[in-house]
Amino acid sequence: MKKILTVLGISAASLAYSQGMFMLNNYSPHDYHGNLMAMNLTGCVPAVINNDPATIIVPANSHMGNSLAWKIDNFRDQFTTSLYPINNWLVTLGPSSSTVRFWNNPSLMPGGVIANNTKWVTSKFAMYYAGTGNKVWGFNTNLGDATPNSCITSVDYFSTPDGTAEWFTISSGTTTTTYLQIYP
Repeated sequence: MKKILTVLGISAASLAYSQGMFMLNNYSPHDYHGNLMAMNLTGCVPAVINNDPATIIVPANSHMGNSLAWKIDNFRDQFTTSLYPINNWLVTLGPSSSTVRFWNNPSLMPGGVIANNTKWVTSKFAMYYAGTGNKVWGFNTNLGDATPNSCITSVDYFSTPDGTAEWFTISSGTTTTTYLQIYP
């Protein structure tokens, strides 16, 4: 009985930090330029951020409704399933060590130590006028998990005259999906 309770406890703790799916719906008339970070909020490592490309661009009006949303199932499989794939990730395992890991690195596999001990926590982004290199001034922030912690500082809701962005997570059973929604 003790062994069963121990396994259930470890499984529950693992799910609390399990990476889950990420979905960016850009309903705005502006292009999203940004990055995405996952980390363990107890100790701040491991931490994982997109490295190549260093800036993800999700065009204006790219969302689930037209099948153009930025969807990441996990660090590894996103390379073959996402419309905006990440070639490699910058992984930090300690206060001074960061390594570049390609999308197919075994350490990034679903169910692996890094995936099981991180969750999507923030996106630093700026919006640009569609198809240009011109910023929409003031429509930029660190958006993510607003729960107070020592690892990141983010807000989960941001609004300007040019648009609104919000970050939220929905859990259903063993499935967790984190959303970044951007509206006009």
